[in-house]
Amino acid sequence: MPPPTELTLNVSLKGREFTFKTTWGLFSPKEIDEGTRLLIENVNVNPKDDIFDLGCGYGPIGIVLGSLATKGSVLMVDKDFVATEYAQKNIELNGLKNAKVILSNAFSAVPQDQQFDLIISNLPAKPGKEFFEIMMQDAYTHLKPGGRICVVTITGLREYIKRTFKELFGNYQKIAERKGYTVAEAVKE
Repeated sequence: MPPPTELTLNVSLKGREFTFKTTWGLFSPKEIDEGTRLLIENVNVNPKDDIFDLGCGYGPIGIVLGSLATKGSVLMVDKDFVATEYAQKNIELNGLKNAKVILSNAFSAVPQDQQFDLIISNLPAKPGKEFFEIMMQDAYTHLKPGGRICVVTITGLREYIKRTFKELFGNYQKIAERKGYTVAEAVKE
């Protein structure tokens, strides 16, 4: 008998219960991966934050953080059509009224003048140096003054992120590290 085409995850994150529908072919369809969990559990969200979830997949980061930004909003993007479909399903499934998902290759479909308090991402391990540089420059442009970018990466990218954050933002802070993952943050001053 073949595996089911749609999976259901019931998880506790940030002290709250969430349900996510997912499917094969999306990143980490059977469970919330360690990097995503580490990021969610270690990022601080203010109730008024406008959040940008870069590479949202089926939506766990944006949905959990959006549930904490009760007076703010979350814009979730992914370049994968199936991911955005599942993120939209999960927004509705979890009753989030302040979230929106769009198909976008990083910031390509985001209006140039739209800015955020928090940009969040579980960065892919191998997108290429050029894509990282464009993405980081765009993130800087789309952050409000005092806004933060917070990412989780495999530990092998830690030094690259540290160097990039210091060059672009002038600062870097390691927030958490566990099981081969590092959560780092920078602030737009």
